[in-house]
Amino acid sequence: MTTRAVVRGVGHYLPERIVENAEFEKTLDTSDEWIRTRSGIERRHFAADDQTTSQMAGIAAKNALADAGFDPTDIDAVIVATSTPDLTFPSVATMVQSELAMQSGFAFDVQAVCAGFVFALANANALIVSGQARRILVIGAETFSRILDFEDRATCVLFGDGAGALVLEGCESDGDTTDRGVLSVDLHSDGSYRDMLYVDGGVSTTGEAGKVRMQGNPLFRQAVAKLSQTAETALDKAKLATTDVDWIVPHQANIRIIQGTAKKMGVPMDKVIVTVQDHGNTSAASIPLALSVGKQSGKIREGQIIVTEAIGGGLAWGSVVIRW
Repeated sequence: MTTRAVVRGVGHYLPERIVENAEFEKTLDTSDEWIRTRSGIERRHFAADDQTTSQMAGIAAKNALADAGFDPTDIDAVIVATSTPDLTFPSVATMVQSELAMQSGFAFDVQAVCAGFVFALANANALIVSGQARRILVIGAETFSRILDFEDRATCVLFGDGAGALVLEGCESDGDTTDRGVLSVDLHSDGSYRDMLYVDGGVSTTGEAGKVRMQGNPLFRQAVAKLSQTAETALDKAKLATTDVDWIVPHQANIRIIQGTAKKMGVPMDKVIVTVQDHGNTSAASIPLALSVGKQSGKIREGQIIVTEAIGGGLAWGSVVIRW
């Protein structure tokens, strides 16, 4: 018998404020058409001034728990993927743990920027498979609007805020491709690409949060190549082929990256969950947000093969294959 980390519930939260592309036309040399053509984004959500990453993460967590039919006392661990924590420390995960009134178990954050949720999911899977925990809340949450340079039209129109969460539970399985749960993981990073996507501030440098800086064209080329490669590697590890895939649920960075990756993998776009038009790039929150929306819409159903893949600053990238 094999222990698999099975998805039991999923949920998300988006801030009330919706920012349409046209809003940027008031302050930038840009247009709705320019933004849509280059990114596929039509709108995004921005957190309220008094709204924090941990608050959004807590709401998404509660929604995922409700979907799973679990109470917070059923959870052994909380892992939050974020690059925009409330404070330098303590972790967002411990704040969510407090919000859920959990006085046992453990909680920690993972920072791999837009690939953060994939890395957090991989960590949760490893903890479950090794017997360290049975049920884990895995959350991606971001308030990227706080680190945007609203004079830089190349970056500020791309990002949004939000949170998504999954509940994983360890279950005994046969150990083959018919199992539900996480079937394989593939992770990578290469720090030599650091300057392609970074924030120009930090605790030990400027002492301030800094702003997002990006080299769009070189990053696009790296993203398509690395995302298709990691997804195919993860499928190989799971002893599956692209023809077995029901849904690709990619990091929602840019529609052209999503389309380019799908084409390179030979997967039609009608097998790809796309939410970038409504959410923008929510970094570590984008995959769980898309999973939650996909389930709510009736697209994602039990027993289907799901491939998640993401790339973020670092560069860090990876993928996870799940039977839902």
